[in-house]
Amino acid sequence: MVSNGIENLGFLIHDVQRLLRKRFEARASETGLSAAQWRLLVRVAKEEGVAQARLAELLEIEPISVSRLIDRMEEGGWIERRQDVNDRRVRTIHPTPRAREVYTEVKALAAEVYEESLRGVSLETRRGLISTLKAMAENLSDGEQPPCGTIKTSEGMTTA
Repeated sequence: MVSNGIENLGFLIHDVQRLLRKRFEARASETGLSAAQWRLLVRVAKEEGVAQARLAELLEIEPISVSRLIDRMEEGGWIERRQDVNDRRVRTIHPTPRAREVYTEVKALAAEVYEESLRGVSLETRRGLISTLKAMAENLSDGEQPPCGTIKTSEGMTTA
């Protein structure tokens, strides 16, 4: 096998993701939310009214774990459950005004962390990196949801 550094790709992606998460969590710690709660809050803010069962799929955790997480976040005033207007058996999850406010602040914080991580990387290279990662995600998705921040069109993936 000819080595061109590609064998390190998985380790690099994992390490960068871990370091980004660590840096973000350190900066966002003053909100008092755990990493799991942040993941849920981001999903709910991006997909307001998402069904509780779908949220479990998106977060790739068991429905009972999502239910407990939602319980804690609802008690903390971050989200609220509502009956689905079309199906009374379905509960949809919505961010509270408090969550929307903090989400806006955290988006800015995340942008700072991303900018810090990409210091010295040209705009052209950044765009190439994003394009490459989206292509990789599409190639590996097996018909699942498109990568975060993209939508599927008849021509392939495009940025949302």
